[in-house]
Amino acid sequence: MKIHRFVGAVALALSLAACGTSQSATNDTAESADTVLKVGVNPVPHAEILNFVKDNLAPAAGLKLEVVEFTDYVQPNVQLEEGKLTANYFQHRPYLDDFNKSKGTDLTFVAGVHLEPLGLYSKKITDVSALASGATVALPNDATNLGRARKLLADNGVITLKEGVGTAATERDVAQNPKNLQFKPLEAAQLPRSLEDVDAAVINGNYALEAGLKPASDALVLEKTEGNPYVNGLVVPSGHEKDANIVTLGKLLQDQKVKDFIKEKYQGSVLPAE
Repeated sequence: MKIHRFVGAVALALSLAACGTSQSATNDTAESADTVLKVGVNPVPHAEILNFVKDNLAPAAGLKLEVVEFTDYVQPNVQLEEGKLTANYFQHRPYLDDFNKSKGTDLTFVAGVHLEPLGLYSKKITDVSALASGATVALPNDATNLGRARKLLADNGVITLKEGVGTAATERDVAQNPKNLQFKPLEAAQLPRSLEDVDAAVINGNYALEAGLKPASDALVLEKTEGNPYVNGLVVPSGHEKDANIVTLGKLLQDQKVKDFIKEKYQGSVLPAE
């Protein structure tokens, strides 16, 4: 009789333990399903592209996205490093590499999504050859886009750079400036507003779009896409690039439906990554 009671008690204990484990697993699954990915973006085109994913692709993939908009290039990385964001999507790899090096952050590029061609714009001239001697040209002031802007000008015969410097060009790497142009580095978000005060400005694609400019038609000269390293993409804290939800989000951002959305909406002003 005692033996039967003992066996019964053991069986009951095992049953309860099994139920407890099952309930815990169920809770873990529920937590996973309820997890919201907070992704920092610039408003255009990043937020528009991510909202397309949020509304059209994420639900079927079991993802819940919160789109958090920033108007600068610094806070999305700062807040990602601080754990206030799950990921961000606003930058290219060269900018991220420079940011990690200069700020001591440890962030990783996961998946390329699109390219925003850098362009030269003006409200005073309609052809790059019309830049007058001594004209003022505004440039983005962050290190990677500043070198990139110099290369854009060099590729279009405005200035000449020392051989081999490419997008890493600094002021010292300008070999020839035949029109004695005056270069005015500004924070990237300010560049569209500077068009009222300067003769021309090299503007990042996202800020050009936000200002109502159409890079494919309004730019005096536009960056070429072939071999271009400045594809914008998904970034996470290092060590999280293989998290299941991040892998899924990366795949969704590279989905053919997203590529088609980019092509249709931006008509060449933003290009899907190949």
